[in-house]
Amino acid sequence: MTSAEMDVKTYLARIGFSDPAEPSLRVLRSVHRCHQLSVPFENLTVHSGGQVKLDLPLLYDKIVNQRRGGFCFENNGLFSWLLCKLGFQVTLFSAQVRSMKTDSYGPPFDHLTLMVSMDGKRWLCDVGFGGPGFSAPLSLETSGPQELGHRVYRIRKDEKMHFLEWQQEENRGLNGDWKEIYKFTLEPRCREDFAEMCQYHQSSPCSLFYCKSLCTILKPGGRLTYIGHRLISTTFPTEVKGFETTTMQLKDEEIPDVLAVEFGVVLKYPLIPKDEDITPPSVIY
Repeated sequence: MTSAEMDVKTYLARIGFSDPAEPSLRVLRSVHRCHQLSVPFENLTVHSGGQVKLDLPLLYDKIVNQRRGGFCFENNGLFSWLLCKLGFQVTLFSAQVRSMKTDSYGPPFDHLTLMVSMDGKRWLCDVGFGGPGFSAPLSLETSGPQELGHRVYRIRKDEKMHFLEWQQEENRGLNGDWKEIYKFTLEPRCREDFAEMCQYHQSSPCSLFYCKSLCTILKPGGRLTYIGHRLISTTFPTEVKGFETTTMQLKDEEIPDVLAVEFGVVLKYPLIPKDEDITPPSVIY
């Protein structure tokens, strides 16, 4: 993918993976979850005077050496490089995310997601999504429900289009209320194809990433999310307790310590917290 070198051991240590790393389904599942538990999904570069660029050496330095996170083009872009180095066969896909606010889809190349092909089977992988994201690879060989903890997902196919769907924080079986997360085709893409949308997400008032400073990470029993001046703690349901969410309001001076302590993120330049309404796009997909 690039002539630049990656220190695979350092990358695996960054995500807390210490087992032998042969290209197997067990390893794929493990590094997928380790990545989400260690690398935040965040856009803080955009709100601290920087610019996101998709060159792999820059992403490696940011996420591995500086112990930062990134949004989908960064996290999935770098993760795809790691998987290739481990011997996996990886394909990049363009996806369009469905807005919970407008129910419309984003533009083509709105989201970067991955497919790993192994032993004649295909797996959807994504370590660059927020709250609805799935914690382990999903099979592309079935349209049936796939349970991951308390959640259930499916990949519904309609001609050439595939729709990733879930039942939010519930699991009501096949006849439950399915919500679309994003749609994608199986047409192979390359990182350069996402450069224009990467710039869009840093500059458009129609993009979540331009309108809100955010950082979120998966936890063993839930998720922690920073947005603007809020810190939102989510606890996933168990057999004895239901789904719980608590929100704490933050002062400007508290945010750097929260990012450092809770997410391991230390910014080079001051953050300008932002939590503005997203402008509905003029073009509907």
